[in-house]
Amino acid sequence: MAGMFLRSGLLVEEKYVTAMGNLKALLGNTHLSGGSAAYLEAVYETYLQDPEAVSPEWRDYFEELKLAGGAHADVPHAPIRDQFRQAALHAGAAPDSRVLQQMAEHERKQVRVLQLINAYRFRGHQYANLSPLGIHERPHVPDLDLEYHNLADADLNLQFNTGSFLFGRKKASLKEILHALRATYCGTIGAEYMHITDTVQKRWIQERLEMRRSQPNFVAETKRRIFERITAAEGLERYLHSRYVGQKRFSLEGGEALIPMLDDMVQRAGKSGVEEVIVGMAHRGRLNVLVNILGKSPTNLFQEFEGKYDHDHLQGSGDVKYHKGFSSDIRTPGGPLHLVLAFNPSHLEIVSPVVEGSVRARQERRGAGANARVLPVLIHGDAAIAGQGVVMETMNMSQARGYATGGTVHIVVNNQVGFTTSNPLDARSTLYCTDVFKMVQAPIFHVNGDDPEAVVFVSQLALDYRNEFERDVVIDMVCYRRHGHNEADEPAVTQPQMYQRIRELPTLRQLHGERLTKEGMLKEGEVDAVAESYRDKLESGAIAARDVIENGKGNKHTVDWSRFHGTDWRHPVDTSLPQPVIKELTERLTQLPEGLELHPRVAKIIDDRRKMGAGALAMDWGFAETLAYAALLRENYAIRISGQDCGRGTFFHRHAVLHNQKEDAHYIPLQHLAEEQPQFRVIDSLLSEEAVLGFEYGYATAEPDTLVIWEAQFGDFANGAQVVIDQFISSGESKWGRLCGLVMFLPHGYEGQGPEHSSARLERYLQLCAEQNIQVCVPSTPAQMFHMLRRQALRPYRKPLVVMTPKSLLRHKLSTSSLEDISEGRFQPVIPEVEPIKPSGVRKVVLCSGKVYFDLYEARQAREADDVVILRVEQLYPFPVEELSVELKRYTRAREVVWCQEEPKNQGAWFSSKHHLEECLRTGQSLSYAGRDFSASPATGYFSLHVQQQAALVDQALS
Repeated sequence: MAGMFLRSGLLVEEKYVTAMGNLKALLGNTHLSGGSAAYLEAVYETYLQDPEAVSPEWRDYFEELKLAGGAHADVPHAPIRDQFRQAALHAGAAPDSRVLQQMAEHERKQVRVLQLINAYRFRGHQYANLSPLGIHERPHVPDLDLEYHNLADADLNLQFNTGSFLFGRKKASLKEILHALRATYCGTIGAEYMHITDTVQKRWIQERLEMRRSQPNFVAETKRRIFERITAAEGLERYLHSRYVGQKRFSLEGGEALIPMLDDMVQRAGKSGVEEVIVGMAHRGRLNVLVNILGKSPTNLFQEFEGKYDHDHLQGSGDVKYHKGFSSDIRTPGGPLHLVLAFNPSHLEIVSPVVEGSVRARQERRGAGANARVLPVLIHGDAAIAGQGVVMETMNMSQARGYATGGTVHIVVNNQVGFTTSNPLDARSTLYCTDVFKMVQAPIFHVNGDDPEAVVFVSQLALDYRNEFERDVVIDMVCYRRHGHNEADEPAVTQPQMYQRIRELPTLRQLHGERLTKEGMLKEGEVDAVAESYRDKLESGAIAARDVIENGKGNKHTVDWSRFHGTDWRHPVDTSLPQPVIKELTERLTQLPEGLELHPRVAKIIDDRRKMGAGALAMDWGFAETLAYAALLRENYAIRISGQDCGRGTFFHRHAVLHNQKEDAHYIPLQHLAEEQPQFRVIDSLLSEEAVLGFEYGYATAEPDTLVIWEAQFGDFANGAQVVIDQFISSGESKWGRLCGLVMFLPHGYEGQGPEHSSARLERYLQLCAEQNIQVCVPSTPAQMFHMLRRQALRPYRKPLVVMTPKSLLRHKLSTSSLEDISEGRFQPVIPEVEPIKPSGVRKVVLCSGKVYFDLYEARQAREADDVVILRVEQLYPFPVEELSVELKRYTRAREVVWCQEEPKNQGAWFSSKHHLEECLRTGQSLSYAGRDFSASPATGYFSLHVQQQAALVDQALS
């Protein structure tokens, strides 16, 4: 047992001697002797539970003891206790037993006081004054009672060491300590941060809270500005309420403190070097933020309420006013700051990953150290943040290498009631709506929304924390909603007690105005004068936000999107790659560093790629895709591809990341083409579709010169991201004028793998197609993939591209391309018949897309049916009517045109493309269907049935 305390070796012996010497010094300072062993054990047990609960001196001693090999929480403590007893006995002469007993009892109480301090740090927030309504009784927290720690009122005047509590002096009475703890942790701010494991972060927060007792100390100018912004927040809502009765606006009344919070945060961010702030938020208070923070013209807002639009120049569908985004430039102490409010649909929290993606793109545009210069701010609702899974998915990305943005400031406008009628008991299973953030150890600052100075104080603390540690931080502003979910709603029907209390409450402007008047910050009558001045601004149509730079031009990093407007998908572009360049790139892609030992299967793939680049072997899909990326990087286009298993490829085909089999290291050839080349990033994403696809959409909307790709592990996995597809990718341009060149890779093809691994749900994307909003392609050869990807980047055309990518075709003997296909070809929306069949002898034309072509081709060759031609439609939208019409006109005697597909009749391309196909027919030609029958499921789960169905549809098409 002794060996557990004293390890062999002189160094450990010296550390032990030093530790024991320090212990004797500590005991000498406390005037204790042999009777203090119990005290030592109590302090030591407290240290083991939480090192922060003991004083710095004891903590240093126990750390030294740990270095000496003795202090371990998972071993018996008997040897350590023996050392305590020996050291205590030799510390000095023992006083009489009565004095010793009194001193020992005081020391035991000292430990309890330290535990009480720790209890307030852990649970003081539960007893804080957080709700302006006060209708819910605060819970009794036994840990905060003196009795719980075996302390009593009789101890209040006793002096105790304050330990690590930043009181201002080392000793204070229990009464003083208790008062300071309640002021710090149980006022209008409740802090949750003790769940953080990083001691430096905890101590930083403690210092900021405890040194100030969580009390702001603002100068008069700041207090007046806070009041003026509160007045603006209330003034806009009242103006709209009286002028546009009954119209939805999702009022901020009850949560007006959001406006001074954001106002101060923008100014503080600019002062700290932030150049851009990107904000995402749902409906509640959005109009207020637009007018009073970003500087949207009140006149323009009023016209939207009145439905005044220039209908002759409207483009797209537009959107309701509380979904729209905006951007402006704000004057700050650190220089101009570009402020953006992201567009958002009604799917509340879905904007969160979109903002993060946009921020990441802007940061990477600036280069190293840019996390500090672009700040994401997400504003949530209490019910949504607890109820919607995309919040958790987004949080899970916050520190991931491919998605981190240096921390996000999260603000919860906590109305204490969900959407229309929800009670918190029904809205979540946790104490707070913000508990989800503990998964990433984010500090959470709850604050009473009726104390606007505390709100601003907390926002400053949160922003400084984010900038210091580059981690997420949460502000939970507990407020209320003066009206219903919208202004036509009657909330008292379902929340009678809450709304009776709300009707009794004075507004925040009244409360803060009275407070400042009492403090002498405002003169009598000035409260109403500020309100009248703001109303005059609205009446005149003047900009109501503070410090807006009118006609701002953004900054040097702002992207000019004008070059992408008004372009067409047929815009001519040369996507070919000369053979000398192919050979040069092949050499660089296959030249590996010394010591890189590849898996034998991967080594064979790399060797095959050398042969493909030399024209000695037909080109496969993996190399054609890699070559497309290399060519684009050479032409100064960056590449970003993410998804589950992207580096290797789900189907073992890409191998963009080469793993060393001898050590934990990897090599990415596409990152080593030239000394100075654009960024190539391939990311094996977290197991998320919704948040990751939202992130990539946001990235692509901010970075048009990067080819951004999201790859589903299987195509149907995109089901989990349907909100992103419906609300952003397919309709973002029509609703908001937002261009985006995002590419979606969706593995698709019927190989008998069952309902969940066959169909990428092609029909869903085709149903969304209109007004040339997206592109849908089904390439059937490696060369088509190569040219399609290059076309997507090289054209001045930024529309989302949905690609039904192959699975079994990746290694199909017929699905290959030649070097000439790459060096001389282009993307073909329609691939003509490849065999030399005489057009005059053709009786039937079969049209198809994707893998089924090769089944049809092999069956036709086996039958020697030279009266049937097969045309491949490789681009289903925008539909290539011109190209297909030209091909069909070649076959003058063919009366029958068949559309053949693997998918069931109610799925796939048939119903969505039938009218396009009919438009291409010649006079006298008829169109029919060959494929699976109607089905509720995408595919059968029985392989033998799959084979039978596949053979039947091929036979139906060719017979």
